[in-house]
Amino acid sequence: MNIQIFGSAKSFDTKKAQRWFKERRIPFQYIDLPSKGLSPREYQSVKQKVGFDVLVDTKSRAYEALYMAYITPQAQEEALLSHPELFCTPIVRNGREATVGYCPQTWEQWT
Repeated sequence: MNIQIFGSAKSFDTKKAQRWFKERRIPFQYIDLPSKGLSPREYQSVKQKVGFDVLVDTKSRAYEALYMAYITPQAQEEALLSHPELFCTPIVRNGREATVGYCPQTWEQWT
């Protein structure tokens, strides 16, 4: 099992996800999403599993500041990759599987 948690230090759901894996002594790798972001390949892998709409945090300030609701889908993807603060967190990956948000039921199936 190769767990990766992409999240923000300010996100409570990211902290809950880290705590969930720590309590079960499941090793994971934490990646700070605002500073590192997702590589284009990782992004495509996650998007294929969960879909684009789930990845975007429509309630973030950056969503409104970048006028995400009014631009084309291709421009939305480019903006998402260049502004990692637009992602919903945490994004948890286990190989090719992925979840967005706090999903302990799915993680339980992985173990």
